[in-house]
Amino acid sequence: MEFTLQSYDGAIPCEVTVDDENGRYMLRQADTSGKVFNTAAELTQWIKQNWHANQFINPSEFINMVKQLENN
Repeated sequence: MEFTLQSYDGAIPCEVTVDDENGRYMLRQADTSGKVFNTAAELTQWIKQNWHANQFINPSEFINMVKQLENN
């Protein structure tokens, strides 16, 4: 799964990648810094603690992404 979310904080969109087949769990933030995680659960937990729907131009995309990550 890959998600792209446009943040109010940067011109480059945030990206979230969950690739169970290849064991890749990572994200790129609005400032273009990135984070890599060992599991999808760690990635999801980090997102829930550090990102909020009101940071994004389309908050519903963020909410739907979190729901999909939780159901993964």
